[in-house]
Amino acid sequence: MLVSDFDFDLPAQLIAERPVAPRDAARLLVWPPVAQEHQVRDLPGLLQPNDLLVFNDTKVIPARLYGRRARDPLVPVEALLLKPLGNRLWSAMAKPARRLKPGDRLLFEAGVAAAVAAKGEGVDGLELRFECDDATLLAALETIGAMPLPPYIVAQRAADARDKDDYQTVYAATPGAIAAPTAGLHFTPELLAALDARGIRRAMVTLHVGAGTFLPVKAERVADHRMHAEWGEVSEATAASIAETKARGGRVVAVGTTSLRLLETAARATGRVQPWRGDTDIFITPGFQFGAVDVLMTNFHLPRSTLLMLVAAFIGQDEQRALYAQAVTAGYRFYSYGDSSLLFRAPP
Repeated sequence: MLVSDFDFDLPAQLIAERPVAPRDAARLLVWPPVAQEHQVRDLPGLLQPNDLLVFNDTKVIPARLYGRRARDPLVPVEALLLKPLGNRLWSAMAKPARRLKPGDRLLFEAGVAAAVAAKGEGVDGLELRFECDDATLLAALETIGAMPLPPYIVAQRAADARDKDDYQTVYAATPGAIAAPTAGLHFTPELLAALDARGIRRAMVTLHVGAGTFLPVKAERVADHRMHAEWGEVSEATAASIAETKARGGRVVAVGTTSLRLLETAARATGRVQPWRGDTDIFITPGFQFGAVDVLMTNFHLPRSTLLMLVAAFIGQDEQRALYAQAVTAGYRFYSYGDSSLLFRAPP
């Protein structure tokens, strides 16, 4: 299977730079196709009582920092913090990475400073040791950090104050992501209340979306691509809710590919979702045997991306091509701030 099998032409004007307002006014493309046009706010009528929505409650940290190199203040530095490693140490990406050397001291706003502790290979090879503890750093990021918007948005504009709200779900609770679980960005308190009134239940998982979400697939063959690991957790309560939903004949609806990847990770050992905690590098491509998720809500993804491959695995490769052709023809908005889709998996 080739990565080129997942390519398609996407007009640049369909890439969304800002979300619609209100959030649940985004368009929703249902597959298999239905006659009428839908918005995300129609979701309660498209699901059934006893269905279970599983959300990813990760919280995006404003992890992009701008500063200078102490030994050469004329050299601006941009750092994207990826994850804490303990003892004030963080893995990071930086620009200009080639000009940074171990021992370099980096100066950011509000007195925040760090030293380059290590510089290795790979996207997460740079390590920064901060002069403050993690709690102090996280508090400072809320003031001086910028939201880590995807490259296709940053290429058009810088992150601003609006993004601190727009690029965060209304139910975000557990800090640690450097990218939003974007299907969840469409939910509002009013929509959640409408789902409750319909008898559609909710459960939470946590998957901290990491650096891999920014990286293109460079391999020619799908089998040669390696996923970056991301930390996640499925609680005992969520595993029990999923088991109860299945027993009642309800469906498990993953809100976003992050929720789906974590649930399928937790189901790999037995075919049923078990409590789980750790790093997952699961790579879902056509031929994957799903054990947990029946319905997927997800935004429209990049050509040649691992997330597009996941969609093809979930509904079928021909169906994925037809879905995306329909989305492009109908002018749906793509990517993180774009419209969404609701995909019903055919029985195996």
